[in-house]
Amino acid sequence: MIDSQVFAQHRRLLFDVAYRMTGSVADAEDILQEAWLRCRDVDGGQLANPRAYLVKTVTNLSLNQLTSARARRETYVGPWLPEPVLTAPDAGQEAEMAESISMAMLVVLETLTPAERAIFLLHDVFGYNHAEVASILDRSEVAVRQTAVRARAHVAARRPRFDVDQGVRREAVDRFRKACAGGDLNAMMELLAPEVICWSDGGGKVTAARRPLEGADNVARWLLGVFAKPETQNTRLVITEINGGPGILGLADGQPAGAICLDFDGERITGVRMQGNPDKLRGLTR
Repeated sequence: MIDSQVFAQHRRLLFDVAYRMTGSVADAEDILQEAWLRCRDVDGGQLANPRAYLVKTVTNLSLNQLTSARARRETYVGPWLPEPVLTAPDAGQEAEMAESISMAMLVVLETLTPAERAIFLLHDVFGYNHAEVASILDRSEVAVRQTAVRARAHVAARRPRFDVDQGVRREAVDRFRKACAGGDLNAMMELLAPEVICWSDGGGKVTAARRPLEGADNVARWLLGVFAKPETQNTRLVITEINGGPGILGLADGQPAGAICLDFDGERITGVRMQGNPDKLRGLTR
């Protein structure tokens, strides 16, 4: 069998693969549990590369999960956003790896087919060559190369800008936080780009817009209206690292109540992604 120490050694990598594949902390943790149950019965001594076997198992479980998850999302109430997860700043982390966990990139990955998503992540993010990806997915190398080209072009056409300095982003996030907390419309309008879009995921359980909001005035007034409601006035807004960059964590009585991730073009905010669905907050306690 693959012993628990070997599994624990690679658990971070396995979670990273499953989370990027599914956009869900809950699904990723379920996948890791299932992978462990399956791998306990494998003769580890017969495996030349236990790490590769574990990644293959998690990838294929993730593909299975995506099929059922997409069916559930067809009946989802309002905009669907991935589950946010707390991350740790890492100056040595490669830009591709940091970008791949951003909320904006996870949304882009949702537009790929499951196979395209797996191949793009394994090759472009986790650094497996085409032959290794082919082995993981039981496909021909030629098919993997063709799919990789397609997926890369699709992502390139939609990927968000990720070239804003982290210090500049953090300062802008703090100004956004203060504008929300203080109900400052002028400050909010200065931060938002004219073409800004706001997505809010409440899952039909908390306050959220049923459709994306567009335009600085609409977005600013809606946001300040949300934070002026009695049920949110006691929510404490703190800046922390969420999905690879500075974001805002909402705390009510010390417990996560929501998260906000922002997209930037220079110092202006072009996208606001608010996650408030209580079923999607477990990654904020990791």
